[in-house]
Amino acid sequence: MSRKERTTLRKNSRKRNRKKRRLHAGAFFAIVICILLAAAVCYSYPSIPRATGYTGLEYPVSYSSQPEQIIVHAGYVVSYNKNRKIPNWVSYELTIDETMGKEKRYGKFMSDPLVKEGAVTTADYRNSGYDKGHMASAADMKWSNAAMKESFYLSNICPQHPKLNQRRWKDLENKVREWAIADSAVIVICGPVVNESPQCIGGNNVVVPHGFFKVILSLRKKQPEAIGFIFHNEHCVQPLRSYIVSIDSVETVTRLDFFSPLPDETEDRIEAYVDTAYWGLSTL
Repeated sequence: MSRKERTTLRKNSRKRNRKKRRLHAGAFFAIVICILLAAAVCYSYPSIPRATGYTGLEYPVSYSSQPEQIIVHAGYVVSYNKNRKIPNWVSYELTIDETMGKEKRYGKFMSDPLVKEGAVTTADYRNSGYDKGHMASAADMKWSNAAMKESFYLSNICPQHPKLNQRRWKDLENKVREWAIADSAVIVICGPVVNESPQCIGGNNVVVPHGFFKVILSLRKKQPEAIGFIFHNEHCVQPLRSYIVSIDSVETVTRLDFFSPLPDETEDRIEAYVDTAYWGLSTL
């Protein structure tokens, strides 16, 4: 090999080495940038405690002797009372993704095929003067065709005063969706409050509740928060904040123990006190 050829080879070799060093340096800086970006994202957006991190939050513990059949549907769980022909309670988790559903309202009420005893029909509500009031809101089930359809099972329905169902109860349902969007996920448990000598409607003697409760649990922050509501089954005209009560108060009326899987200290705090500012209800 001539001197000229050797010189050319050495020059080409040096060029290749310089190029490799530049590529290695670029890769190193790219890795460093990715690490810094990941750290920034983690710092800016801390992980959100989800309701799924606690087992059984949707299942209140009952201290009542009332019969119940637990039925699990696509979008909610119902404790059905075969004697009263209405649910003892209905519960579900509503996530931010589920609030974005596009399913159209189903609109056709029907008997729940999973009810073993005490099923009712739409005829029981006919000319009663009461609406078929959803416990698990149909508007919360737009994320699934099956969930939407099953929300119209009569096991999820109670006789409800039209001007409660269409006004303050509906207002609260809208607020629940806002809270699910703001907090990423909330747990909702609701149902009837029944007195000792209730009115009944229809041939199957469907009990008419004298009131309704709803409790909501948010786990978005390090300190969970909860809020309760109780409505009389009548035309409710007061601002929504007028119906706020503590979870302890709902437990006393319903004889249900809510959110017992939470640590005792946390459960005691959120059930005794309602932070209306947290829920944006200080002035509503």
